[in-house]
Amino acid sequence: MTDSLRVTVWNEYRHEKSDAEVAEVYADGIHEAIARHLRSEGMQVRTATLDEPEHGLTEDVLAQTDVLTWWGHMAHGDVEDEIVDRVHQRVLAGMGLIVLHSAHFSKIFKKLMGATCNLKWREADEKERLWVVEPGHPIAEGLNGYFEIPQAETYGERFDIPAPDTLVFVSWFQGGEVFRSGCCYQRGKGKIFYFRPGHETYPIYYQPEVLRVITNAVRWAAPVAGPEVKFGNVPEPLES
Repeated sequence: MTDSLRVTVWNEYRHEKSDAEVAEVYADGIHEAIARHLRSEGMQVRTATLDEPEHGLTEDVLAQTDVLTWWGHMAHGDVEDEIVDRVHQRVLAGMGLIVLHSAHFSKIFKKLMGATCNLKWREADEKERLWVVEPGHPIAEGLNGYFEIPQAETYGERFDIPAPDTLVFVSWFQGGEVFRSGCCYQRGKGKIFYFRPGHETYPIYYQPEVLRVITNAVRWAAPVAGPEVKFGNVPEPLES
């Protein structure tokens, strides 16, 4: 898969329309901040938001999506179960999924993880330091040993998720918490990456290191042209 890969950037797009503080940071929406960067990296990018018909995630859109990024916070319950099931099936079939920040509590992430995906949190403008604990992983390409976010919403363990297949980042916060902030999974043929940074009142999605991680993650999660998966009865043996 090359940089012609097709990306759909999904966002609730509710905070930006109802909160002046958020609109000041992301005037065009969080989705456009992310999409602009991915386009600059040569990817084919479309956006989709919660209040569009079918949340912008029609059968046709998902069929033309190699990697889907997902940001949600205040309206997880407004996402229709039918659309969640549709996305779930596409992930199992090979579409990549990048789950951002508070989307840890989205229906799709909880469905894929089979867990509550709950955690501890507070808003206190604390510094976050993300340590690269798997420096050989493709998602860490181009980074130093750590990077910092000057002001962030704090998350803390326990993060109720299955143990990641690979843990790429661990966060430390100024108040003392630590958090598994870069988690890789595979479900069916699809690859999933959870990435913690990105609270709506901070300009985190303009920070170069954060955008580098998202770009790397999209490339890592792109579908692989592996063999067709077949299930069910096999009437003829391979060997006679």
